[in-house]
Amino acid sequence: MRCVSWLLLGTCLLVLGPAVQGAPSQCPTLCHCHGDLQHVICDSVGLKKIPRVPETTRLLNLQRNNLGSISTGAFSESKGLISLHMQQCQLREIGSQAFKGLKKLIYLYLSNNEISSIKPGAFEELTELTYLYLDRNQISDLAKGLFSPMINLFILQLNDNKLRELRPGTFMGAKDLRWLHMSGNELTTLHPGCLDDVENLALLTLDRNKMSTYPIAAMSKLRVVEELTLGSNPMRTIPDNAFQSFGRYMEKLHLDNMGLEKFSDGAFTGVTAIKVLNLDNNKLKSLPKSLEFSTINNLTLSNNPWSCTCQLAPLRRWMDSTRNRPDAVCNSPTAQKAKQVRDSTAFSGCRAKAKRAKKGTRH
Repeated sequence: MRCVSWLLLGTCLLVLGPAVQGAPSQCPTLCHCHGDLQHVICDSVGLKKIPRVPETTRLLNLQRNNLGSISTGAFSESKGLISLHMQQCQLREIGSQAFKGLKKLIYLYLSNNEISSIKPGAFEELTELTYLYLDRNQISDLAKGLFSPMINLFILQLNDNKLRELRPGTFMGAKDLRWLHMSGNELTTLHPGCLDDVENLALLTLDRNKMSTYPIAAMSKLRVVEELTLGSNPMRTIPDNAFQSFGRYMEKLHLDNMGLEKFSDGAFTGVTAIKVLNLDNNKLKSLPKSLEFSTINNLTLSNNPWSCTCQLAPLRRWMDSTRNRPDAVCNSPTAQKAKQVRDSTAFSGCRAKAKRAKKGTRH
């Protein structure tokens, strides 16, 4: 049996192997089934409890039913499941060992429920789980080690919950996690060490939270982040060395709609591969000396009160050398107010700073 995933579509096509001899042949009441019960579809049929399906079943779709909770052993006879869909099932709690026996499960969809409680041990035995969707629930806390059985977890979707903080040990065991989505929560604090167990993250979304300071200690162990999204957090400043630990991998950085006032001069130290930088809708007057423009091909700057002085000259030189000439309006000095940075005459007398020769080679 093979499993093929189209992540952007959020769907899974299971290429089915031969049915197990002697498997029950009766489809659960109200459901419809395909391939000798290998696909069992119970979407929007008014179920109030989880139906029993045989070990031959590979995909079970229970979307849009009123199930309330998942009790221990609910899937004890469904050991062959690879994909389990439980979106919009009015789930409020996931009990301990709720998915016990599902050692082959790869896809678990629990989005758009009312889950506020996930008991310790809820995900026990899900050692093959690769994609876990918990977005749009009411989750406010994640127990230490909750995800530890998931040694193959690749994508964890936690957008639009009520998480307030992340503590050390939250992601213990999920060492292969690559995409972590936590947009639209109530996060104010990422404690130092809370991301140490997932240092191989490539994508991290933290936008639409309540963080007022950049969590530099929590981020310091991340090594290969390619895309970081922090927009719509009320941060006024970005400190020195904010992205240094993963700077040579980071290609996309989103810092829009934050009320951001200033970058420390060394904020972009170590950032050598940035291609997309989104700074719209902030209170920025200038950009830091450490920002290198040479790799950028998509830069957004609108709705900032830019100060058109020589400190902004590197930006203007980049604009003159590229077809990408983003919207950026001077707010000061008075003579340049309301002029586009790309058209301003304020930079005509600014000298380009000589670049120092680099020592050694990049590894």
